Amino acid sequence: MHNIMTIFKKELKAFFSSPMAYIFLVVFALINGYFFNIQFFLINESDMRVLFGIIPIVYLFFIPAVSMGLISREKGIGTIEIISTLPILERDIVIGKYLAGFTLILIGLLATLIHYINLIYVGSDIDHGAIFTGYIGLALLGGVYTSIGLFSSSLTENQVIAFIIGIAIVLIFFMMDKLLFFFPASMTGVIQYLSTDFHLSNMSRGVLDTRNIIYFGSIIGFFLTLTTRVLESRKWS
Repeated sequence: MHNIMTIFKKELKAFFSSPMAYIFLVVFALINGYFFNIQFFLINESDMRVLFGIIPIVYLFFIPAVSMGLISREKGIGTIEIISTLPILERDIVIGKYLAGFTLILIGLLATLIHYINLIYVGSDIDHGAIFTGYIGLALLGGVYTSIGLFSSSLTENQVIAFIIGIAIVLIFFMMDKLLFFFPASMTGVIQYLSTDFHLSNMSRGVLDTRNIIYFGSIIGFFLTLTTRVLESRKWS
């Protein structure tokens, strides 16, 4: 646990020691704020469903950008070799870096709570339960995409390639339930279940089903395990 926290603190400090974290948080807030407020000013109507609809799309590009250098940067400058010689498990490296990237995503997500506060003051008939479960869903979705971005970063020392691979994988999970007509009827249930948007939409409606939580947790665990295996394979190459 000590090794995980050391790596976590190191990565989080690295984020905020460069403009990257601040650029991410500012642009993330501006994009989400624009789409949330434009509906209110144009048609005098606003609710959190607009925000819950735009954030997953913003995630598709922002999270791979945030996570693309978590491991590939270490490979590019050669420090991953030094870390590998230390008495630190590859699992600890992966979890520490994952927690740092996920924390940055959560900070950006927490900043959007200002829209919820505004809605309380100007709105009525607010479904607080649906908003609560919606935020849980967005946090879990951010966790899934961060694990995918970390896995992509472990595959190459080129951050641009890691970014492209990350976007490609998260797009596959995002689009699955929108392309069901390409698959035979016998497979649609499985394909739909694998879609992140299918589970997020359930939680955004106020449904807190353990099956959705198990799905997100399983996908996160799967990609973190794959990333660990990729790092471990370097010892044998």
